Amino acid sequence: MTKKLWLLNLVLIAALGLVAHELRKDWRQARERERNMLARQVPPVATPPAVPAPAPPPVQAIGYAEVAQQTLFSKDRNSNVIVDPPPPPAPPPPFPKFYGVMNLGDGLEAILSEAPGRSQRSFKVGDPIGEFKLAAIGNDELEFAWKDKTFVKKFSDLRERSDEQRQQAEPAVRTVVTPPAAQVKPAAPAAPGPGTDIGAGVSSCNPGDASPAGTVIDGRRKVVNATPFGQVCRWEPVR
Repeated sequence: MTKKLWLLNLVLIAALGLVAHELRKDWRQARERERNMLARQVPPVATPPAVPAPAPPPVQAIGYAEVAQQTLFSKDRNSNVIVDPPPPPAPPPPFPKFYGVMNLGDGLEAILSEAPGRSQRSFKVGDPIGEFKLAAIGNDELEFAWKDKTFVKKFSDLRERSDEQRQQAEPAVRTVVTPPAAQVKPAAPAAPGPGTDIGAGVSSCNPGDASPAGTVIDGRRKVVNATPFGQVCRWEPVR
């Protein structure tokens, strides 16, 4: 038993000696690497020439526009130009006054005046009246053209106030005016010739005028047309 213990002790001592030898060997190698590293000469690196910093740009007012807009102590500090809205469109002038519609065989004609108190006369489609142009004649309305716009007006809207008050109880309808000669029986013969001027150089016939159609007096020719309402008589300029 004692021999085995001595043998084991010798083995342990040999192992310790081997470990100590390896440790010393590693320590010497580390020291050698340290000396080599410290003894190494590092070549100096050439330093690049110093580049001066660029000069700052000159101060400009435009560079502070955002500051001025974000600190709006006054409206005039805003650099944005405020564009005024376009003016509203001009209203149309007063519309003509309406007095009736007649048909003398050449199509519908509207009896109009440019303003209250002005003379009345007949207008056909396309005729100018004041600043307007008569664009169309309907059953109960008139269409006017002004600049690039069109306006449709009822007969009742174009009548004078006295006419509107008188016709509040009835709707506005198209009025067909026939010459008095077709409606009123003449009381006595009358001298032939043109009667009252009804506009555009056309004159009415006097009641009792028995001159035949085609008679020419004072530069006007007598024209008689048959309509559903009877005969319509008028004197037209000779052309």
